[in-house]
Amino acid sequence: MTRVCVSVCEKTIDALESASVRACQWADIVELRLDCLAAVGDLQRVLNALSRPVILTFRPAEQGGHRDLDHQTRSAFWKTAPRADWWDLESDLAPNDVDWSRVIVSHHDFSGVPDNLAQIYERLAATPAHIVKIAVQAHDVVDCIPVFQLLDRARAEGRELIAIAMGNAGIATRVLGPSRGAFLTYAALEDESATAPGQITAQKLRSLYHVHRIDRETMVCGLVGKPVMHSVSPHMHNAAFDAAGINGVYLPFEVRDVKAFFKRMVHPRTMEIDLNFRGLSITAPHKSNVIECLDWIAPDAQEMGAVNTVVVDGDTLRGFNTDAAGFIAPLIALMGSLARSRVAVIGNGGAARAAVWSLLRQQANVELFARSAKARDLGQEFNVPYAPLQDALFSDYDLVINATPVGSGQLIDRTPATAEQLSGARCVYDLVYNPSETLLLKEAGKAGCKTIRGLEMLVAQAKIQFELWTGQTPSSSLMHDSAAAGLDQ
Repeated sequence: MTRVCVSVCEKTIDALESASVRACQWADIVELRLDCLAAVGDLQRVLNALSRPVILTFRPAEQGGHRDLDHQTRSAFWKTAPRADWWDLESDLAPNDVDWSRVIVSHHDFSGVPDNLAQIYERLAATPAHIVKIAVQAHDVVDCIPVFQLLDRARAEGRELIAIAMGNAGIATRVLGPSRGAFLTYAALEDESATAPGQITAQKLRSLYHVHRIDRETMVCGLVGKPVMHSVSPHMHNAAFDAAGINGVYLPFEVRDVKAFFKRMVHPRTMEIDLNFRGLSITAPHKSNVIECLDWIAPDAQEMGAVNTVVVDGDTLRGFNTDAAGFIAPLIALMGSLARSRVAVIGNGGAARAAVWSLLRQQANVELFARSAKARDLGQEFNVPYAPLQDALFSDYDLVINATPVGSGQLIDRTPATAEQLSGARCVYDLVYNPSETLLLKEAGKAGCKTIRGLEMLVAQAKIQFELWTGQTPSSSLMHDSAAAGLDQ
């Protein structure tokens, strides 16, 4: 059974009641985080207003709570606490008169995954508590492995367990946990009200990831990179899975060490936990270094030196590059032939590789620009000239392409080129898609240039990825509309 528990944290009892009632729309269970209250008021009134089972939690700051609560204060509280479906008690509390059939005994580690995780589980499982809860901090997606292994162990032992890897790198445990036997998964009512790192909203769990449909047979796909939480790829691919009636889910995987991820979690011959991976999208900074993790690479991806798509085929990992085709499609639609066009490509990473490779095959005249001299090596590899980006002028170019992350994420307020630099250029193509209108595109508009947004490329290459993973062709309009809706959230 999949249970979504919405955790509610408010400063006043009135606000707690209001938020908890709203949470019942999305929740199977509501957790009342009483440590968030400035003063605990009439809890029974709140409990009477709710139509869902309730967990009461009174957590100290050192375990992730919002108040400094010593052992004596917490012990005294639980002696007079109102009856609820469950009480969440930290492992240092062991009241003599508690009804253990209603207790969740919990342990939290916000520093990482402790080496003695199995021993912590055994200590908690030895208590009379009905449910064991363990939450640890994930710094890389591979930190999810021991969490999933604990869930498998608890399931085999017939023990109810809530196991979560907190942080963006642990999203997989929140979405896939119930299908692996977790008693519940926690969610926020709204993005700004999350009570733990990496906690996503209940609405996203249900409507984006379709958490209630996921089982052990669900085909798992996802985005591998760092960062990944800004991506709208989950919106596109999950909508496509839903429309096609495919039992699949697409997740963000925050990966620092791509070799460890593929060895320990993905490759059928070496994986330590079976999550039923079918395919993966690869984004920065892993498009080139993922190659050595694969068994076979498509010739065009080999030439580009970049892979953005992986297919799990039996016990083999196959690498492809759909960026090139996705990149060219919007250009041909707008400009027609690119032969003899003068094109400036800004960047020196995997996206720049795919752009240069594609443009050369369209017989365009390509020149590389970058702030780093590393682009000189890429230019030599493809036999195209390189120039420093600083003070470059693009007035004589038919097309200027931004193949860097500048304009998104922490660089959202920056542009690789100004209106003055772009003046006279025919068209500007920004491969950044979030936000939909970057500062570069605004500068291009001031300079009177035609523009192409990165969302067009994202949708075009994603369609090909979906076909590689499933053998089915998704609707372009469905993927585009889903991605656009994701950008608006």
